[in-house]
Amino acid sequence: MTAEVVKAFLRPLQKEEALNLTGGKRGRITIHEVASAAGVSISTASKALNDTGRMGAETRERIKRIAGEIGYRPNALARGLLSKRSFTVGLLTNDTYGRFTLPVMAGISDALVDHGVSVFLCAIEDDPALAQTHVDAMLDKQVDGIIATGKRLDRRLPVDLSNLHVPVVYAFTEGTQDSVTFRSDDEQGARLAVEWLLRAGRRRIAHITGPEEFFSVRERAGAYHQVAGHREPVLYGVWSESWGHEAIGQLWKRSGEKPDALFCGNDQIARGAVDALRERGIKVPQDVSVIGFDNWEIVAAQTRPPLTTVDMELKELGRQAGLTVLALAEGRLVEPGVRKLPCRLVVRQSCGGNAPKE
Repeated sequence: MTAEVVKAFLRPLQKEEALNLTGGKRGRITIHEVASAAGVSISTASKALNDTGRMGAETRERIKRIAGEIGYRPNALARGLLSKRSFTVGLLTNDTYGRFTLPVMAGISDALVDHGVSVFLCAIEDDPALAQTHVDAMLDKQVDGIIATGKRLDRRLPVDLSNLHVPVVYAFTEGTQDSVTFRSDDEQGARLAVEWLLRAGRRRIAHITGPEEFFSVRERAGAYHQVAGHREPVLYGVWSESWGHEAIGQLWKRSGEKPDALFCGNDQIARGAVDALRERGIKVPQDVSVIGFDNWEIVAAQTRPPLTTVDMELKELGRQAGLTVLALAEGRLVEPGVRKLPCRLVVRQSCGGNAPKE
C-alpha cells in the first residue's frame, strides 16, 4: 500500500460546497448567518460554537445543531490564532505496508475528527534522514502534537523525538522512558487463546510462531508456557503461510502423540497450518483446533474453516493515542508510562465456532 493511498485514507471528508438555486457556489457560511438562523446574538453564537461563556446546555446544543444544518464550518486559521493551536496532529510511521498502521490510524482519526483536528501523515520508511525531514516539516507546520507508530513493538522509529516542544505519544512502537506509550497486551492475548483451547478440552497444544528475536513473540511464548505447561513445543520461524505449512510437517514427523490444538503467532502462519492439516486428511476443528493472532480479516475470514484469532484492538489503541495527544495539546497532565490495552478473542469455526463453557 502506497503512502498516497494511506494519506487519502486519513484525509477528512469535506462536505461538498453548498449550491444556490441558480447553480452557483455559495461562499462560506458566516457566524452572522448562524446567529440569525438561531435567533441569537453573534456573541452568543460564538460562545456556543467555541464552548465558552455561560449558557444552558440545550441552547448551546441547539445553536451547534443549527450551525451544522446550514453548513457552517469554523475558520481554522482564525480559531488557531485565538487558541495558539494549529488543530493539526502529525503522524509518523515506518509501516508503509499498513498492516498495523491502518487500524491505528483509523482510531486516531475517529478520536480527533470530532474535535476538528486534522492528521498530517508522513511515511518515513526506515530512513533517519527522511524521518528528520518530516519531523522538521511537522514542526514548521506548528502541529499540536505528534503520534509515532510502527510495524513492531520493540523498535523505535529512526528519529529522536525526545526533546521536541510539542507532545509526543507512541502507539504500537517503542517509546522513550518519559513518554506515553500505547501497546497491545500480547501476554494477555496469548493467555486468552490457550485458556480457550484448554476449556474446549484440548490438552496437546503446540505453538507455531515467528522469529524469537521479536519481543511480542517472546511475550506470547512465555504466556503460552505458563498456561499450557513447559512440556509442549514452541516452533520459531518466520511470519508466513509457508512456515505454518512447514511446521506441521515437523510436528507430524515426531514420534508420539500429535497435537490436538495449535496456537499460532499470526493468522498467516495459522492459515498455512490449516492447509497442511487438510492435505494430511486431518480435520479442523474436529481433530485439531487452530487459533491465530492479529485478526487480519482478509486472512482470517478467508481461511477454510474461518479462523478463530486474537484481535489486538489496534483501532482502540489508536483512539486512545489520539485522545491522549489531544489532552496533552490542551495542557492537561497525563502520567507517562506504558499502557497495555487488552486483546479480544474472535471466535470462528477453526475451533468449532462456539465458546466453551466455563
